[in-house]
Amino acid sequence: MTTDETQTSPEAQWGRVLICGGTDWPKLGRKERGGAAGGENPEPENPDLLEPYLLRSLLNVKAISAHTSCAGCHFVVLDVDGNAWLFGRNGFSCLGVSDVEYISENAPRLVKATDLGAPKGTKFVHAACGRNHTLLVASDGSVWAAGQNNLGQSVPVSHGGKKEHVIQASAGITFSIVLTKSGKVFSFGSAEKGQLGNGTTGERITTGNKTSYDIEVQPGAHAYDTFGRFYVKELDGKNIVRIVSGQQHSLALDSAGVVYVWGYNGYCRLGLGNQVDILKPKVVPQFAGPNETTMACDIVAGPSNSVVVDNQKMYWMAGKWKNSGEGGRDSTLYEAFVSDAAYQALRVLLLPVSATCKTSSRSGGVTHWLVTPDDDNTPMTVCWGQNANNGSCITKLELTTPEGELGLGPDERKSASKPTRNLTLVGIDVFDIAAGQNTTVILAKPNEKFSDMPRHPEDVGPPLLCAGCNKDHGEDDNPLECDKVPLIFNLSGRITPYVLALQCDAPWHLKCLDPPLDAVPDGEWFCPDCEEEPGAPVGKWAIKKTKSSKPKQKRGASPVSDGGSQDGGIKRKAPPKTKTGAAPAAKKKKQ
Repeated sequence: MTTDETQTSPEAQWGRVLICGGTDWPKLGRKERGGAAGGENPEPENPDLLEPYLLRSLLNVKAISAHTSCAGCHFVVLDVDGNAWLFGRNGFSCLGVSDVEYISENAPRLVKATDLGAPKGTKFVHAACGRNHTLLVASDGSVWAAGQNNLGQSVPVSHGGKKEHVIQASAGITFSIVLTKSGKVFSFGSAEKGQLGNGTTGERITTGNKTSYDIEVQPGAHAYDTFGRFYVKELDGKNIVRIVSGQQHSLALDSAGVVYVWGYNGYCRLGLGNQVDILKPKVVPQFAGPNETTMACDIVAGPSNSVVVDNQKMYWMAGKWKNSGEGGRDSTLYEAFVSDAAYQALRVLLLPVSATCKTSSRSGGVTHWLVTPDDDNTPMTVCWGQNANNGSCITKLELTTPEGELGLGPDERKSASKPTRNLTLVGIDVFDIAAGQNTTVILAKPNEKFSDMPRHPEDVGPPLLCAGCNKDHGEDDNPLECDKVPLIFNLSGRITPYVLALQCDAPWHLKCLDPPLDAVPDGEWFCPDCEEEPGAPVGKWAIKKTKSSKPKQKRGASPVSDGGSQDGGIKRKAPPKTKTGAAPAAKKKKQ
């Protein structure tokens, strides 16, 4: 089954978005963080999340994949309808908008392929993030790029005069790689460290004795000429099925399980036993066979390391996997791919492979994640590395409060030198992880454990009384609550008892709904306002409605319910009544 067919099929697995780590997007990884000098900010608008939080803004969006960069601070979440939700740092307009420093995770930007001029019915099926650019891959095989150019620049890929159908993309700091349905690989961007895989860096002396390198702005533009430039011809006929990129290097995996590496080889990140840059894709002998069990089934690229998972589900790493201490710049590097004692106890759990050939192993800025079977064979989320200190992924290492992208919890240590079970995710069925430079986004299937998880933002200022009738009917009211900020407007009078919508904490009487409900619904339930506008801003970013009329929908978001049925989910009870009978403003609580 092809990538686009798999991701857009009704059977594609989906889940909800969790987030941990830093959310102060303009300042992540930089020296100056926090509030104004000499002042205190006990409740920052963009807090560090030291454990995974359910992201309210996307709680009624069925997410199927999350994408980021180990060198970047922005994210793309794709949903079952082929929409892209973008948030994070907006360096060089990498999120497709200008004149803003960032797009808050509490008000993500919705982008549809058709909004960019793609034919009707076109959906996004894959995405990639560099440090300051973003690629969106559409179901028609086109690629859309944002960064120093405005969103909407289509990137045509051709070979031999024939347009190629792109199914995957990966990106480093200054380059991008795309994979086509026919198994061909194309590259564009800077060739400085050989990361284009075309056999040269294009190094030359320019005005003022400055050194410059070749830059290719259009993949495959010269793919049909006599030199085969920018079409990575060393991978011709290899039937590549997966590509990944670190800051300045890339890996490719073919259908037989052979691993190819190229680009910058500092800290031995290519796993070849040396630090010589590789200008053309080279086979890693360790995974070249002929023993099929030792060949690869997945590849991952971190900023200065590479990971391979073999067919025995063993985890192998090469390079430098943290910035200091064991595994850092002052310790013995993994010159070749190794699986030390801590990794050998793990077996990477391959969940049903989605269209992007994803498994459950990821590397972020200085963090590493995988999902492995627990003793009862349920998924267990494991992570290690160091929570990013100020200056991670750059040269300075001044220490500040860590952002918390390991998500181990506010009372737990902030770093882990060995694989560590993430106790905050026990019972949570994780199926995708996007590990960024200072933040981690996790996708998990809804279940009853969600009721124990905190929401971000924690306090969304819900109404005290029923959002439908604005009345309280005494102690007989028994509301459930919505996990998203309410888009508040008053409907005319209706009656008891309460439910609280699953997204905005707004209380509703069952009979105030249209149509009214006879009983508390099973599974997930969203109030009319939240269901009307999936992905709508929350908290301070919310757009409030007036009682006289509803504003026109500003996003063409897709509905979350299929004929009123929801998969999985939980019921949420309202906070206890006060002496006056009214429910207090809902704070995040454990149940």
